Amino acid sequence: MTSQSERITVSLKTLVDLAAPATGLTFHHRAIRAKQSGGFVSRFKGRGMEFDETRLYQAGDDIRSIDWRVTARTGKTHTKIFREERERPVFISVDCRAAMHFATRGVFKSVLASKLAALVAWTAFHHGDRIGGQLFFDSHCQELKPQNGRGAVLHFLNALVKANSAELANESNEEMDLDAIFSRLLHHARAGSLVYVISDFRGLTANAQHKLTMLARHCEVVLLFIYDELEQQLPTAGQYRFTDGANETIINVTANARLQYQQQFLAKQEFLQAFAKQHRMIFQAIPTRTVNMQHLLEIFSDAGKTKR
Repeated sequence: MTSQSERITVSLKTLVDLAAPATGLTFHHRAIRAKQSGGFVSRFKGRGMEFDETRLYQAGDDIRSIDWRVTARTGKTHTKIFREERERPVFISVDCRAAMHFATRGVFKSVLASKLAALVAWTAFHHGDRIGGQLFFDSHCQELKPQNGRGAVLHFLNALVKANSAELANESNEEMDLDAIFSRLLHHARAGSLVYVISDFRGLTANAQHKLTMLARHCEVVLLFIYDELEQQLPTAGQYRFTDGANETIINVTANARLQYQQQFLAKQEFLQAFAKQHRMIFQAIPTRTVNMQHLLEIFSDAGKTKR
């Protein structure tokens, strides 16, 4: 049973305890995407390939690996040799904006996003990958450079806990849109990285979409769309009182408004799904009511299995 405090904020212990459940998880998105794309061959080879040396061409070498500059200079055909990188960066971008501190079912969107981010971080740790991240707020971004080891995971988890507790008190008048946020993400996520973006994707303008498209050209991108049931569908017709603890408002819900609201949500979700498919990204929609750990693990795994 999730306590009231754990529904609205997240503790370091909760995120650290996800290390054990993450042991059995794996990043299998590449194989799934390649299979779904017919003859598409992924540009991500293993954990990434790094140039090692050039040698004389040998029978059976891939002609795509010919080093044409050395060949032209020496008059003899040379081939580039690559070695597999021992690890790759896993970059986790988490939406910490004020709108994420909300839910009517399950846990706050911010809490669910933090748990998913922790599962990704621990899975990367178990695979020997480097862990980096981006926490973005209404007024600023915080980037964490990809590093190896448990210390890198704990550094990232501590940042998530602080974001959950501090952002509610952030009353800055400045505003940072997704265009600027994803521009920073594009700059910090190294080519060949596995990039998770965990958000409700409010304010996904055409410019912000373009930045994600550019990111997907060089990285493997997974979009985890967090939403609450009230964002998906309004309650039955009637008057409802909403409060944030200090202020309250009365909303009159009509049958027509309820239908239009539901259609807008479905249109947004379908657009995100089609956008991801078009640009070879993975997409998964996750409701805030997902508080059961087994369900959370299944959804995490299905993010790579879902046919888009």
